[in-house]
Amino acid sequence: MNELRDNSDVGELIQYIIIKIDDEQYGINIKFIDNIVRMQQITRVPKVDAYLKGVINIRGEIVPVMSVRMKMGLDEDVITDKSRIIILKTDSGDLVGIIVDQVNQVLTLDSNNIEKMRFDEKNKKANASFVSGVGHYDGGLVSILDLEAVVSEKEAKETASAS
Repeated sequence: MNELRDNSDVGELIQYIIIKIDDEQYGINIKFIDNIVRMQQITRVPKVDAYLKGVINIRGEIVPVMSVRMKMGLDEDVITDKSRIIILKTDSGDLVGIIVDQVNQVLTLDSNNIEKMRFDEKNKKANASFVSGVGHYDGGLVSILDLEAVVSEKEAKETASAS
């Protein structure tokens, strides 16, 4: 009977892809990831916000691609051999690509080890609204991206007007 353990203190286990944007690490819930592709030719689309880089063709489907760096108010993307486009599937089933500097690893976090973020609306930083929480793990801390805020048109306009 020693094999039976009390797991009542264990929350839901959630897998995250750990990405690098600028000098920070962020986690993206793996359930939203459709695909991870190497950088490829992005076809520009006229008269769109600067953070929308254009579109790519994935398995016959046209997917818009955005720069998370620019949406967060950071410098323009510097494309390297480690840069990737992460194809996200939104709750509505739409696909959208985001450019990241690097994909590092898959990390499994216990939901009890993720602290939700609370923000004072008057004092929030431009990229703070893109983080929904902070996960604790053996190697340190990782900011959890709020994908709804990242892909939202409304958020981009508010961030741009706040700058």
